[in-house]
Amino acid sequence: MTNTLMLRPAWTPLTIALMVLGFVVFWPLGLAMLAYILWGDRFHRMADDARGQFRAAKWGGCGHRAARSAGLGRTGNSAFDDYRSREIERIEAERAKLDEMRAEFDTYLNELRQAKDKEEFDRFMSERARRSEGGSKPAADDGAAI
Repeated sequence: MTNTLMLRPAWTPLTIALMVLGFVVFWPLGLAMLAYILWGDRFHRMADDARGQFRAAKWGGCGHRAARSAGLGRTGNSAFDDYRSREIERIEAERAKLDEMRAEFDTYLNELRQAKDKEEFDRFMSERARRSEGGSKPAADDGAAI
């Protein structure tokens, strides 16, 4: 017998012990275990039935609704469909402009980071050169924090 067969919705010694332990520790746990023993085999069938009904529904679940709102489905009203197509095109153009602006801003930020990195590296190299020329002691801190 495998471990998966030990905990099944039936009156087995393990399930009875878990039910009693559940009632001792916290009574809703014992009640939940009792429900699992009595109706546990039906839970899987109910879940499968619910999934099947959801998939076989006339409207096809949420995916169909999303497809219609994305402009893939027609409503039958040509004026509304034309209006929706124009609005979707306008929104897509706005989205493209926003994406372009974001790319420009990312480029700007990268240039700022590179400039800051170059400045810090140049400062490090100049301090290193000063230390090697002036001796082994590091230069006094000028109070500038990074």
